[in-house]
Amino acid sequence: MAKEKARDLRAGVALLWGEQEQPTRGPKPSLTPQRIAAAAVVIADAEGLDAVSMSKVGAEFGVSAMALYRYVPGKAELVELMVESVLAGAPDLSAAGDGWRERITEWARRSAAIHRAHPWLLAATAMRRQLMGPHQLGWLDAALAALEPSGLSAAEQHRVFVLVAGLVRTLVQQDLDFDEQHSREWSRLTNELLARHADRFPTLTRAIAAGAFAPDPVDPLEFGLARILDGVQLLLDRPTAPALPA
Repeated sequence: MAKEKARDLRAGVALLWGEQEQPTRGPKPSLTPQRIAAAAVVIADAEGLDAVSMSKVGAEFGVSAMALYRYVPGKAELVELMVESVLAGAPDLSAAGDGWRERITEWARRSAAIHRAHPWLLAATAMRRQLMGPHQLGWLDAALAALEPSGLSAAEQHRVFVLVAGLVRTLVQQDLDFDEQHSREWSRLTNELLARHADRFPTLTRAIAAGAFAPDPVDPLEFGLARILDGVQLLLDRPTAPALPA
């Protein structure tokens, strides 16, 4: 099996940050990396990230896949440009209030909204060392800026960010995976099984009878954020250890 060609990460960074060298000779480019990424976003929104290919994107412009390589080296770079495209404009959280809690909550709401509008973002920004452009870093910067006045250490701010971002990703993935028909069938079969085996699962049986799995009017994002941030507040309120005598 042929070994996959290693990426030129420096070239990828230059592309994301708009620092690539511009050609000085030849005809003026008819496309731009940004236009190509925007077309790819439309495909991914409609059909998913796996449906995006250089040939399919090229067809949107009436050109071959090879013609796109003049602007974008490959699909990995294209996906990174797509992420930058949908994350354009770091969120302004000032309207949420002056408190760190209000601002990180608003950040999470906006992040969830973007992920729901572009579900492929979950796969495109999976927890790996991907290249990040200024727009994606702007979202991270905004989250840390929201947490900075809390009094948490820099490391603790990052930990809270990871918790909040993880909650957003988990709930968006649950929304994507939910299927109403499958859920009804699961409930029916589970109830039948528990009716026959209630003695083996007494706690689960009682929980279901008490409505644990009934439709819940509580927004899971708001509930989860409140519980995480309540815990952060407890961390902030912990007594500090007395200084040791000199």
